[in-house]
Amino acid sequence: MDITEPKITRKEILILQDDNFNPDNVCIITGAGMGIGRATAIAAAANGLTAVGLDVNEEECEKTVEMVHEMGGEMVFIKTDLTRDEDIEHAVAEASKAGAIKYLVNIAGIQHIDSIENFPMEKYDLMQRLMLRAPFYLSKLTIPHMRKSRDRTGGIGNMASVHGHICTLNKPAYNIMKFGLRALSQSISAEGDGEIRSFTVSTGFVKTALALNQIPAQAKQRGITPEEVVRDVMMGDSRIKEMMSPIEVANLFLLGFSRFGRYLVGGDLLFDGGMVLTYAEKKAVKQKSEG
Repeated sequence: MDITEPKITRKEILILQDDNFNPDNVCIITGAGMGIGRATAIAAAANGLTAVGLDVNEEECEKTVEMVHEMGGEMVFIKTDLTRDEDIEHAVAEASKAGAIKYLVNIAGIQHIDSIENFPMEKYDLMQRLMLRAPFYLSKLTIPHMRKSRDRTGGIGNMASVHGHICTLNKPAYNIMKFGLRALSQSISAEGDGEIRSFTVSTGFVKTALALNQIPAQAKQRGITPEEVVRDVMMGDSRIKEMMSPIEVANLFLLGFSRFGRYLVGGDLLFDGGMVLTYAEKKAVKQKSEG
C-alpha cells in the first residue's frame, strides 16, 4: 500500500474541452502551496486557465509555480494571509490583472482535534476566519468580476469533506466549517441564476502532508503498522481502503467548472469511497449484531 504523497503527472490530469478554459480566464486557488491546492492549480493550468495561487507559504507556492511552468501552464503566485481582509482585497485586485476572474477554489484549511468543552476559542476563531469567512469574502469580491466576464458566468468551488455530511468526535469546529461551506455554495447558487454556479467537493482522507503526517504517530500509539492505520483506522468506514490522491480531487473541481458540470448548481460532489452513504448502514448492522 502506497502511503506517500504521489507525484503529479500529466496523464493523471483530467483534460476537458471547454471554450472558457483559456489563458485569458483566471482561476484563483487558495492553499496552493501544497496538497489539494497545489494539485488544483496544476490541473487548472493544464486545462488552459491562468492559475493564481494564494498562500502564506511563499517557498512551497513557488514550487507549485515551477511545476505548472514545467507542464507548460501559466500561474501567478500572490502571497496572501487569508485571515487579513486587506490581503484578500489585494489578492483579488492583483488576480484581475492576470485576466478575467472566472473561477475560485477555496481549499485552504487547518485541523484541530478537541472536544467542545475543551476547544480553545482562539483556535475556533482562526478556523472560522480562514475556512469560512475568507471563502465568503473571496466570493463577495470575485462574483462581480465573473458577472463582468464575456458570457457573465463563473464558478466557485469549495473544499468540503465527509465532515460536511456527518459529524465525528472531537472535530466540532472542522465539522461546522465544512457544513458552512456547503451552505455558502448553496447560497451563492441561489443568487447566481444559473450563471454563477457554486458547489462543494467532499472526500474522506486524501494523500496530503496534513493526513500522511498523522500516520506514524497513530501507528505508534495503537501498536499497529502504518498500513493498518490507513486501512483500519482512517479508511475504516470506506468501502475503498486507499486514500485519494490530490490530483483526483483537483480533477473534480475542473469537472464542476466545465460545461459538463452546468447542472451542478449548489450541489456536492461526494467522492468518499462510500463513507457517508453506507455509514448509517454499517452502524445499524453493527448495533444489530451487538444487540
